[in-house]
Amino acid sequence: MSADAALVPGVQVCSLKTETHQLIQPGSTYRIMRFPFGAAEPTDRFAMHQAVQPDGYVVSIWASDDRSGLIWPSKAGWGHLHAMIQWEAAGSSGGYTELRDQFVRDPLGLTTNPDDTTATEHRAPTPGGQYYVKNHGIFVEPGTPLALRVTHNDAAPRRVTLAEFKLVIHDAAP
Repeated sequence: MSADAALVPGVQVCSLKTETHQLIQPGSTYRIMRFPFGAAEPTDRFAMHQAVQPDGYVVSIWASDDRSGLIWPSKAGWGHLHAMIQWEAAGSSGGYTELRDQFVRDPLGLTTNPDDTTATEHRAPTPGGQYYVKNHGIFVEPGTPLALRVTHNDAAPRRVTLAEFKLVIHDAAP
């Protein structure tokens, strides 16, 4: 994204990326994707992804704290969520038959409306690489964090090798 895109009047952007592999345990429990603070890719000029969270909690080690996966919307409005997820290949013994991902409002139960999921998708692996992009629009508001979660049904843990999570907020109509 160009710097000019972050300057469009009425639009606020938070763009996160990690190439740090994240080991995802198998099963039906979704795992929050975690993102570093202040890395080269992020665009966060509106302070939506900070180590010091709006409720005062401080994330000290991003790679082990689910709160590092939260985007806290900076204003109320119409939000466009974007994600890119790249999985390692399935193992030779068994392997996965389904990869799952979803966006979620308040995945950690920090507000009165916790764990409100949207855009949940279950996908069968393809013969090639497991590279997925998803987009979804929702109304967002400050104080209700958002996250990207994933899981799979392999018998063994599998890695997400690259992940991106982005929020673009447009002013809500009056």
